[in-house]
Amino acid sequence: MRRVFVFRNSSWRWQTWSAEQKMTGMSESLRRLTKRSDFLHANRRGQRYTTPGLVLQTVRSQAKDETAGIGIRVGFTASKKVGNAVARNRAKRRLRALAHESLRPLARPGHDYVLIARTGTLNRSFQDLQNDLQTALTRVHQKKRPKTSGQRNPKSTSTTPPESK
Repeated sequence: MRRVFVFRNSSWRWQTWSAEQKMTGMSESLRRLTKRSDFLHANRRGQRYTTPGLVLQTVRSQAKDETAGIGIRVGFTASKKVGNAVARNRAKRRLRALAHESLRPLARPGHDYVLIARTGTLNRSFQDLQNDLQTALTRVHQKKRPKTSGQRNPKSTSTTPPESK
């Protein structure tokens, strides 16, 4: 059994997870990215989408524990460009609330997500941030279209053999 502090019904509460719940992904809480290597993996190997309020990075999880590939892991970061320590902490709090409310329905199990605060994170309304996150998640998880050569009508190959002299 593992005790986890989760946010439910506008308050923080302790929840007990059994090993079965961890393995089947039955718990509702998001797991946190805490190791620097996980953040670097998302930055180097993952996909990125930038919106005015945040930057979303996502990558398939590389966790090596018993729940690898099952849950959703999320990390938050804010650089000094956002502001002083008070502003950075406020931006991360807003991102945590945003992830708690909006990330779970659109996120894919077995993926790691990194939400990076921007200066717009502090000034945008919460509804705008939710729209930014939804847009970023749908764009990141869209199927990649193959690139075309740029020609609309490629030259058709002739079926007649070339004339000989």
